[in-house]
Amino acid sequence: MNLLKSIFITFYLFAIIGIAGFSGWMLYRGSDTLAWLGVMLTAGPILSVITVLMTFKNVARTSAHFPLINILGIAGVTLAAWTWQQQGASFIAPALALAAWVDFLLYAYWFSTFGDRQSSMKLIVGTKLPHFTVLDTQGNTVSSKQLTDRPAIIVFYRANWCPLCMAQLKELVARYKELESLGVRVAMISPQPHENTIELARKYNVNFDFLTDRGNAAARALGIENSNGTPMGMQAFGYDNDTVLPTVIITGRDGKIVWTHETDNYRIRPEPDVYLEVLSRHGVVAGA
Repeated sequence: MNLLKSIFITFYLFAIIGIAGFSGWMLYRGSDTLAWLGVMLTAGPILSVITVLMTFKNVARTSAHFPLINILGIAGVTLAAWTWQQQGASFIAPALALAAWVDFLLYAYWFSTFGDRQSSMKLIVGTKLPHFTVLDTQGNTVSSKQLTDRPAIIVFYRANWCPLCMAQLKELVARYKELESLGVRVAMISPQPHENTIELARKYNVNFDFLTDRGNAAARALGIENSNGTPMGMQAFGYDNDTVLPTVIITGRDGKIVWTHETDNYRIRPEPDVYLEVLSRHGVVAGA
């Protein structure tokens, strides 16, 4: 199923760009304006959202199913179909509108989710993390025991190709002084190519632990591996087929897990205030 999803998202992006571009061209030509406006209503809004996410990488979460975009899609299909039936517009317009809307539904309701993801049995609140090792930016091996020698927020993110992951990182970077003053370690772990991890560390230049999970070994140890989760085509840029399910783990002073967030939708992620509230509620830090 994950392999099918990795293929779908690549083709979906190209398809939605093509449909929106073609409908824009037809609107420019003034041909069957209402019909092609309907097509644009089904393709344009979600393309705009994806473009903003991928370009600026400053949106860490969205609604689960984009209800407004869904309504616009239904309106677009209806308008294109009505124009075809009542005004003799080309059948291509309602066909493309329907295709764009169905693809959107697949993206919002199927692709974006992790299939009713269940909490990993290896991440149990009140227990220590299972042993794993990762690489720091100097190429040194770092163990899970070392990462949890003080209160820690451990974020497993997919890679720098994931715009919501990068937005999530930016949110934490914006709070780094507050987190540092509380004595909280922030560890960002990804199975991406090691040079990408080094690049992120240089870019943000904050006192976080930027770490690479070589071969996804840590993700497997924690039961959060996402086999074939990398979009098709990214392998050409050095990424493996497998990635990690976005996961946040908070540990206390004793190295034991106090809270986890294992999202079942890659577009739904907690805000930094949630982490601080958890740290305070569990008495991990004072005044968070």
